[in-house]
Amino acid sequence: MLLVGEGLACVRGERQLFSGVDFSLAPGDLLFLQGANGSGKSSFLRLVAGLLRPAAGKFLVDGEIVAPDWEALQTQLVYISHHDPVKPAFSVAENLVFWMGLAGKGIAYKRGTGGGLVAEDSHRALEALGVAGLADIPARLLSSGQRRRLNLARLAAIPRSLWLLDEPTVGLDAAADRLLAGLIASHRDAGGLVIVASHTDLGCAATGYLNFGHT
Repeated sequence: MLLVGEGLACVRGERQLFSGVDFSLAPGDLLFLQGANGSGKSSFLRLVAGLLRPAAGKFLVDGEIVAPDWEALQTQLVYISHHDPVKPAFSVAENLVFWMGLAGKGIAYKRGTGGGLVAEDSHRALEALGVAGLADIPARLLSSGQRRRLNLARLAAIPRSLWLLDEPTVGLDAAADRLLAGLIASHRDAGGLVIVASHTDLGCAATGYLNFGHT
């Protein structure tokens, strides 16, 4: 997958966050977004995810313009925002199975040891983030760091070419940081693309940077 953005601009309310942004991502690339809070990094990720529309500019996937409905790009990405949309009444495994279903992944359901629904790939994905032992625990009992690990388990459970990560290490301890860095490295080795906004070092070498400032 080759992803290109040309002349991108974003306006929220009556404020222009950025304009004239160009980038290009080839298989294995990691684009690192830099800038102060409120400078437009999260909005940029939401543009790529198709949750916002650019005020100007265009995206191209493998040379084809993405328009008007973004489906060609949305079906190839996983977007992890800085919020963790965990359903507290579901178990850890059920949350992940729910997200897998929303992503259109074919799921072979079965009952876990605690009686909740699990899927063929859910245990492996939870294990990749170190929370497999919590699979049957109600999500309302999770710490903030555990909730973050559960959210990030989507990266291992839902195979997509493009990962969009907004402050992915918030709430994580050093062990979880290493697990995430390993996932990112494996994804890139397999030809995946990553765009990440973070104020911390992810332990991953970027191939490009975008700097956002107030306008």
